[in-house]
Amino acid sequence: MSNKSTKGIWKVISASSMGTMIEWYDFYIFGSLAVVISTKFFPSDNPTAAFLSTLATFAAGFVVRPFGALFFGRLGDIIGRKYTFMATLLLMGGATFLIGCVPSYETIGFFAPLLVLILRLLQGLALGGEYGGAATYVAEHAPVGERGYWTSWIQTTATVGLFISLMVILATKNALSPEEFDNWGWRVPFWISIVMVFVSYLIRKNMDESPVFAKAKKEGTTSSNPLKDSFGNKYNLKFVLLALFGATMGQGVVWYTGQFYAMNFMKTVMAIDSSQVDELLGIALVLGTPFFIFFGWLSDKIGRKYIMMGGMLLAILLYRPIYKTMYQTTLLSNKVEISEKTKTIVELKKNKEHALDSIFTLSKEFTDGTVYHEIKTVTLNKEKSNTEIKSIITINSNDKWLLVFMVFIQVLFVAMVYGPIAAFLVEMFPVKIRYTSMSLPYHVGNGIFGGLLPAISTYFVINGKDAGDAEFYLEGLWYPIIIASVCFIIGMIYIDNTNKNKHI
Repeated sequence: MSNKSTKGIWKVISASSMGTMIEWYDFYIFGSLAVVISTKFFPSDNPTAAFLSTLATFAAGFVVRPFGALFFGRLGDIIGRKYTFMATLLLMGGATFLIGCVPSYETIGFFAPLLVLILRLLQGLALGGEYGGAATYVAEHAPVGERGYWTSWIQTTATVGLFISLMVILATKNALSPEEFDNWGWRVPFWISIVMVFVSYLIRKNMDESPVFAKAKKEGTTSSNPLKDSFGNKYNLKFVLLALFGATMGQGVVWYTGQFYAMNFMKTVMAIDSSQVDELLGIALVLGTPFFIFFGWLSDKIGRKYIMMGGMLLAILLYRPIYKTMYQTTLLSNKVEISEKTKTIVELKKNKEHALDSIFTLSKEFTDGTVYHEIKTVTLNKEKSNTEIKSIITINSNDKWLLVFMVFIQVLFVAMVYGPIAAFLVEMFPVKIRYTSMSLPYHVGNGIFGGLLPAISTYFVINGKDAGDAEFYLEGLWYPIIIASVCFIIGMIYIDNTNKNKHI
């Protein structure tokens, strides 16, 4: 392996990365559309509860990822890397397409959220088997001493998948009217995934098996019981636990804070127009993605440990100042209102229940170019009256670029912890149990500790606001800060900074 040429490795990288990127796209399109989905698959009489329920359903896909890691990891260590992550690709694509086909709550009632939950669980199982296979496959093709660099290309796929999901949503919104997008257009990004999955399947079908695994299988040194060999062996179990509590747990919360929580925070807590958030987040992701490659490459030179631990430490120290700056940037009390441009429009509209809605739209403009809309909908019928208030802030150019910078800094933290971690995990475990052993700590760290973050942190923010806390918007940060702090301490004490080449 040490003399292996990189000839042909770009084919391996592109085939693996494309499929993995599509799986991330499929998985994250749900989170990117969480605000819209909450109005489709859950009762509309309590928007906050509906949004939290959507985040909980989003999180459910993360919770089952470790089970997917165990199931598909075992298959990957027995029958091979290639066929296993082809199966995960098809499972993910089918579940994503079907989510776009599920009728709304108004049409089929309780069955709507139930079907979405089942499909979301299938997505989680598929992703649990995908990442470990792709990372292992690329690492086993890469020359010794360059695994950090080559596997970092796989690390970019999660961010690229999120970016593409945002761009597809923006393109769909621009092609349709707001009413069309709200009625049926939000389903289009789910439907598009089936085409992407089919193309990726055709590419992956022509891939060869990992040479390292093929050699082990030929020599009869593969494991007949990867689960027992991975977790029943005390020596190997020690490394599984170290990978989880010393690396992936902290990496998971930093990843989901810097990208998904930042997005939800701007849309719900800061009330910024959804399309503007997608746009500025997309810019930050484009600017930050090359740093995944950089930190992966750098980890080959100076080791994985201090780069990953440095990313966690910076996040721990800077999250609160960053989010305070973000929140204060669009705070209307800090801006000067142009009073003569304030206006209220009142109109009556029939809703789907044939009752009349009184809609009050309050518009305000500010001297720095910020525009505020407050839409209050009052529904009156024989049974009850219901009032729903929705606030939307359209930010100016200066505020937009400041928020791009704030998110970009968080993406840098993500790149530091995430760029080197595939190589770090692959190097911890021997070939015969690598797929299984590395997949479990990765998906527990990301799927459970990271995946639960948007729901838990949003819940903390809502509780803080209800309790009258002046800095309620910072309450959600305690979860990632505490988890990352524990992981940082364990990692600094127990992780070896020497890159382990003996297993490949």
